[in-house]
Amino acid sequence: MPVLDDTHNVPKAELPVHPSVLSKAKRMIDILGAVVGLSITLIVVIPIAIAIELDSPGPIFYSQVRCALNGRYFRIWKFRSMSVGADQLKHLVKNEAQSDQIFKNENDPRITCIGRFLRRTSLDELPQFWNVLVGEMSLVGTRPPTPNEVIHYSRHHWERLNVKPGMTGEWQAYGRSRIKNFEDIVHMDLDYQRKWSIFYDIILILKTLKVVLDKSGAC
Repeated sequence: MPVLDDTHNVPKAELPVHPSVLSKAKRMIDILGAVVGLSITLIVVIPIAIAIELDSPGPIFYSQVRCALNGRYFRIWKFRSMSVGADQLKHLVKNEAQSDQIFKNENDPRITCIGRFLRRTSLDELPQFWNVLVGEMSLVGTRPPTPNEVIHYSRHHWERLNVKPGMTGEWQAYGRSRIKNFEDIVHMDLDYQRKWSIFYDIILILKTLKVVLDKSGAC
């Protein structure tokens, strides 16, 4: 059962180490993918920054504390797709998900016009390649939850944090924003852990690229 670190209130799960965490081949793929991804980010960052600033003046980047492997906290990075101060307005937006462990609203009024485009094309997630490069995330893994989501976890939910969080995973490759039932996400995350292999990671990366290019399941 997970316990909390008294200093940083960081959940620590007493779970066996998943083979993907120790895989040097997976880490090499992550580094190579992150280098390519950050190179693409450098090419598009100026036009994206200009578009964000013209549409909704404020910071270009958005960061948020998420839970990674075994519940350790890290700061995830994205291009800002919501209005400034959106986190303080979250309580005013209806959660269309079927549990408190995730938050979904397809027509969230906090999302800016350029933000909808960035999300639909997944361009908002490009800065996460930095998280991958420094080892906080992987190209493929589980969806990184927020601490507020984790406090509602039951015992079996903690198993999804037995691998590094990923920029993509089964939830992204096969459902994307259409999935609103948290137990379905948990099932897919645990299924990924059971089926994991380097080859399966590559399949999910290629499947995700197809989904993103088709813009299927995006909100």
